[in-house]
Amino acid sequence: MVSDGQVVVKFGNILAKHCLDQRCSMELLRATEHTQSISSQLGIVARVKAVTGESRASSELLLSNVQNLLQAVQHVLRAAEAACVKGLGQPPADPEEEEVAAFCQQWRKSLTQHRAKEALNSARDELGLRKTGGAKAEPTLMSLVQEQPPQSRNIPKHPSPRKGHTVMDRHL
Repeated sequence: MVSDGQVVVKFGNILAKHCLDQRCSMELLRATEHTQSISSQLGIVARVKAVTGESRASSELLLSNVQNLLQAVQHVLRAAEAACVKGLGQPPADPEEEEVAAFCQQWRKSLTQHRAKEALNSARDELGLRKTGGAKAEPTLMSLVQEQPPQSRNIPKHPSPRKGHTVMDRHL
């Protein structure tokens, strides 16, 4: 979990670096810093729990930190969505940054297609407002990550940061 948190932090930092909107970039940086902090705390708590053994208090603290990390990751992904919608500058020739940009472009294309379909096929009420009953939810970065089959994500069985691995080689 800790290493996956670090992957999300790196992903967020790359997007913040290339985001064209200053406010979105700053929000994304704040979210990644928070995720970095919680990920580090989780690593410390996990190491302490490994040494101290089973205790209810340490298990609860570990679970609480995992839940906080998941919320922080969701915040990063929502901020990343906003950054993608606002627009990203052209990334340099760094393969890792190109991979992040391609992932975001894939999501943005999916979002655009979804919105176009909804605009064409949406049922509207008498005031011209869309009815929400049958509408499909818009695609999110989280759903795109969850939809990828495991074999296409190149997830090592025991993820560990190694030289040569890119941000998107492992799941978010």
